[in-house]
Amino acid sequence: MARLLLIRHGESDHTLRGPEGLTPAGRDQAAAVAERLTAEELGAVAVYSSTEVRAIETAAAIASRLGVEAVQDCGLCTWHTPSEAVGLTSAEFQQRLGIEGGGVFRPFQAGNETWAELVVRVSRTLLELLARHRLETVIAVGHTETVGASFAVFGNQPLLRDFDVVVAPASITEWTTDGDPTAWPPPRWALRRLSA
Repeated sequence: MARLLLIRHGESDHTLRGPEGLTPAGRDQAAAVAERLTAEELGAVAVYSSTEVRAIETAAAIASRLGVEAVQDCGLCTWHTPSEAVGLTSAEFQQRLGIEGGGVFRPFQAGNETWAELVVRVSRTLLELLARHRLETVIAVGHTETVGASFAVFGNQPLLRDFDVVVAPASITEWTTDGDPTAWPPPRWALRRLSA
C-alpha cells in the first residue's frame, strides 16, 4: 500500500510579518502532531518538507521524534513568488504586485506562479516521493496549498473545485492506494483522513 501523510505546518505569523517561522503555539502544535504520529503504526518513514522556515521547523519536530532526517524539497512549497515579495506581508504583496484577472491560469500578482502551475509542481513532487519510497510511509510537511493540490492528483478533482478545503495548522491529511502510485492509468486513491 502506498501511504502519504500531508502535514500542514504549525501556526506561523508569515501573513503578518513575511516568511517567519513558527509561533510558540505553532511549536507546540508541531510537537503535538509529532507525538500523535509516534503513536501510529507507520512502519518505515521518509519525512520531507517545503523549504519554507515554518514547514522546516514542523518537519524537524516530526523527524526528530521518529528518529529520521527530514529532507527539504521546494516542490512542496506554497506559491513560488518573485524576489520582490520577500519580506512583504500578504497584504503588502497584493498591494504592490497585485494584478487584475488572476485565477487558475493567470497569477494574482505580477511574477507569481498560477494556481495551475502550483498544482502541477506539487503533484509531480508528491508522485516522485511516493515512487522513491514505495515501501515506506511518506510524510510531507507543506502548506494549505500543498493539501489543496493533492485533491487534483489523488482525488481527480478539477483545478477549480466547487468547494474549499480548510486546512488547520499541524493537521494530517492521509491518502492511500493499493495500486502502484506510478502506474498508468493511475490507481484509485482513498482519502483516509482530513483532520484538525
